Amino acid sequence: MTASPTPSAPLASLGIIAGNGTYPFALVKSARAAGVARIVVAAFENETDPALGACVDEIEWMRVGQLGRLIKAFSSRKISRVIMAGQIAPGNLFDLRPDLKAFLVLAKLKERNAESIFGAIGDELAKAGVELLPATTFMEEHLAGAGVFAGPRLSRREESDVCFGLGIAKEVSRLDIGQTVVVKGGTVLAVEGFDGTNATIRRGGQLGKGGAVVVKVSKPNQDFRFDVPVIGPATLEAAAEAQIRVIAVETGRTLIMERERLTEMAARLKISLYGIEA
Repeated sequence: MTASPTPSAPLASLGIIAGNGTYPFALVKSARAAGVARIVVAAFENETDPALGACVDEIEWMRVGQLGRLIKAFSSRKISRVIMAGQIAPGNLFDLRPDLKAFLVLAKLKERNAESIFGAIGDELAKAGVELLPATTFMEEHLAGAGVFAGPRLSRREESDVCFGLGIAKEVSRLDIGQTVVVKGGTVLAVEGFDGTNATIRRGGQLGKGGAVVVKVSKPNQDFRFDVPVIGPATLEAAAEAQIRVIAVETGRTLIMERERLTEMAARLKISLYGIEA
């Protein structure tokens, strides 16, 4: 599945499955600007920022794993379109205390990774008449553009490492291992696994001892309903800590959170943010 555009006709109501970070706030703001009048949020304990409640019309709190309650939160309010926004920490996602509905869904899965779990959630929502929209819906202005969009220009060596890292990252993502690699001088320093992007950046930076390049990509068959690459201030903070020089992401397929703050941070930290066409 590829990213799809914002609906041409404004939605009267929208549901949001809100994880952590600033992504849910950005989505609420963009959806309001697009004319969405009513927003209902399913929020998760120890994940969703409680301040989100002040920005929406209704919010229902639940534990990760309460699938029956998640579906009812939208179906009982006649919400037929829903967007997932914000990450669920891997530790919480795989340390579920499922309700009966979630238990039955999980029992049918041959593989239990983020993609299969969220895909099954999307199927269960559909059975209840709730369509899961691409996570990029209403968020087109937040997608990465081509070339340097923050920070200094790249050196020839850094451009070479970006191209090298892109090929490695695409192959790693095809194998469903991870979507981020750290490289330097044509050598792979770190590959993303269960630990996530920021931990991968720190590992690679420690081995590179300064000047490494981070490349983050989408999967070949990325399901944008629940799995869209995102970078934000926390990514840049991890990169600064690891003495990373460049963060390269795919154009049109990566969401940039808090762009103004990110631009200021990139200039101050002398880290280049670079959009690449795959």
